[in-house]
Amino acid sequence: MLLLVNIVVFQAAWLLSVIGGAQQMPWLGPLVTLVALALHLRAARKPFEEVLLILSCGVMGLCFDSYLVAMGWVTYKAGLFSAYIAPYWIITMWMLFAMTLNVSMRWLRGKPKLAALFGFYGGPASYMAGQALGGIILINEFAALAALAIGWAIMMPMLVWLSENLDGMPGRRRVWIVERNQ
Repeated sequence: MLLLVNIVVFQAAWLLSVIGGAQQMPWLGPLVTLVALALHLRAARKPFEEVLLILSCGVMGLCFDSYLVAMGWVTYKAGLFSAYIAPYWIITMWMLFAMTLNVSMRWLRGKPKLAALFGFYGGPASYMAGQALGGIILINEFAALAALAIGWAIMMPMLVWLSENLDGMPGRRRVWIVERNQ
């Protein structure tokens, strides 16, 4: 049940975040993300670990999306405080994405190559969907999509690894065993 709720809540909050950005209501994304994350943390076995994962993902998103903005490859219709920093509603979308890592994206654990492949295709696809909905503008589409594919292919295995180490959700945790060859 947690899996289904995670998927539905993430998709609904993602859609409302992008629509808010497209319709000059950038506050909508952070508002729905706050509700989604509150529900997520309520279900958490160890909320502090989930909060650390969510904040880490937010910082990673701030850096990555700000790089895309600063390079002039991507811009947004609403919520920009600076020509060099990603809008706040995009940062909260990264935090929203973090809530999927220990639930609906758990299947990527221990599969860094698959996580990289998922990121390579899924990252750009998400931004293209955001552009189709009017929330994001890929100014230099080729450069933006190339950077997104490469960036997400690198970040996704890192995020999965981070989620394995900051897993506060119910369910089976991955146990790290260090073996020494003697």
